[in-house]
Amino acid sequence: MSTATPPRPGPDSASPSPAVAAAAPAVTAAPDAVDPARAGAGRTRPAVDWRIRFAALALIWGFSFLLIKVGTHGFAPFQVTFGRLFFGTAVLAVAMAVKRDRLPRGLRTWGHLAVAAFFLNALPFSLFAYAELTIPSTLAGICNATSPLWGMALSLVALSEDRPTRRRVAGLGLGFLGVLTVLGAWQGFSGLDVTGTAMALLASLSYPIGWIYVRRTLAGNSGSHLSLTGAQLFLATLQLAVVTPLFTTLPEAFPAGPLLAVFVLGALGTGLAILLQYGVVAEVGPTTGQMVTYFIPVIATAAGVTLLGEQLSWNTPVGALIVLAGAALTQTKARKRPTPQP
Repeated sequence: MSTATPPRPGPDSASPSPAVAAAAPAVTAAPDAVDPARAGAGRTRPAVDWRIRFAALALIWGFSFLLIKVGTHGFAPFQVTFGRLFFGTAVLAVAMAVKRDRLPRGLRTWGHLAVAAFFLNALPFSLFAYAELTIPSTLAGICNATSPLWGMALSLVALSEDRPTRRRVAGLGLGFLGVLTVLGAWQGFSGLDVTGTAMALLASLSYPIGWIYVRRTLAGNSGSHLSLTGAQLFLATLQLAVVTPLFTTLPEAFPAGPLLAVFVLGALGTGLAILLQYGVVAEVGPTTGQMVTYFIPVIATAAGVTLLGEQLSWNTPVGALIVLAGAALTQTKARKRPTPQP
């Protein structure tokens, strides 16, 4: 669920925003540190309060894992991903046409966006779709919540400006302890499909790899969020358009339920969600905007249990809470000590 736009250095740019993705998942690697007052200058106040849009975003991304599961009941995983990207790109294309926004220029920019499209869209979306052939949507949603942990671990190595602090390192350790709790490590991971779970975790790892790449290559790009994201999704759609025919055959039927799930997953879970997320970040800033991450696994778990009848053992919600607590700690910043006065 993630997309990337070129982050500009700011007070919040060191903390990667997860999510998008899950579904997502459609989130910026490190959203621009937008001054809400300046961002709103010269614009009319949004008709819908940001809290309502924030809640809608959490619901859309939380339900994305259920929609992936339903989609795979009628279509191959690559077909689900292709449909998701196709409908998501269509929504952004309409938005760009309405705003008369142009696609970015320059082969170098398009090359970097192609790499971002692979790591932030094509690869994780496909991995989650394949994972949900054998694991519950609830587990996939919880695995997605590990993205901030992977991002923290990778940024300590790849980004020199991200300095480790005791609190962040403690959050990293706590988060991965939560992962082991979710997986039931003390039982030898019995009852879990190892391949499906590994795919979901690899999908979550793919997001921060893409975020770091974007920070290193597209920072300072003059293109708008909308044009860069539209181009990225378009490139991801092209990538799946090449891959899907190689590994799948045309469906013999187009069942209404899975087809509707793929449409909603793309139009709402990818296209509309991106527009909502950027609007929220522009209005209240990236720190508040990225808090949506912590609601996604809760909603994904509730949706999977109530609507799909998925089983839930005690260690799954307990481990998820530990993961979220660890992820929250990794996003905190060290307090600046006051300068002693002479």
